[in-house]
Amino acid sequence: MRIVLLGPPGAGKGTQAANIVDEYNIPHISTGDIFRKNLKENTKLGLKAKEYMDKGLLVPDELVVDLVKDRLLQDDCKQGFMLDGFPRTVFQAEALDAELKKMNIKLDVVLNVDVKQELLMSRLTGRHVCKGCGATYHISNNPPANAGICDSCGGELYQRADDTEETVSKRLQVYNDQTQPLIDYYHKANLLKNIDGEKEIGQVFEDIKEILAGVK
Repeated sequence: MRIVLLGPPGAGKGTQAANIVDEYNIPHISTGDIFRKNLKENTKLGLKAKEYMDKGLLVPDELVVDLVKDRLLQDDCKQGFMLDGFPRTVFQAEALDAELKKMNIKLDVVLNVDVKQELLMSRLTGRHVCKGCGATYHISNNPPANAGICDSCGGELYQRADDTEETVSKRLQVYNDQTQPLIDYYHKANLLKNIDGEKEIGQVFEDIKEILAGVK
């Protein structure tokens, strides 16, 4: 099973990614993990990426593709993989297609976890974190017993800077601008399957399993 997983911040993509990896026993591949591993091991590609990162620059698409390609050539990907957070652009998608063609394999499906903008805003801006132990709460979905106080350690709860309405709105706009062309690209390739991410977590995964059963 070779999967690309798409979904905006707050869609619950991380939870579903973990479910998919456990259920289908395939590696979960994210560019963040690839970067960290290559930097830690001081690989040639990792050192190249570090040059850009040290300057505060984005790692060029070509180098990101090379890092992903190197990961896909590893033994644990022979029976399948799930790409998460890559590709992010149509250029990356086209480059991925070209590399997979050279490897004589192709994607089976692109799963897009879809959630309306207003619900994403509610999910993301309602998150609060404990200053003491780092426990996470949600003011409506998972509130503490006492407002502003952590159930676990009694620490003060606060809203992170990247969870404010203004910041969340910008994050979602960037995602939408960047990803919509990618969704169109995979739709035209007859690979895209939309998942209703507004359902209960367990039901979302049941829907994913039903889709994956049809593409084996």
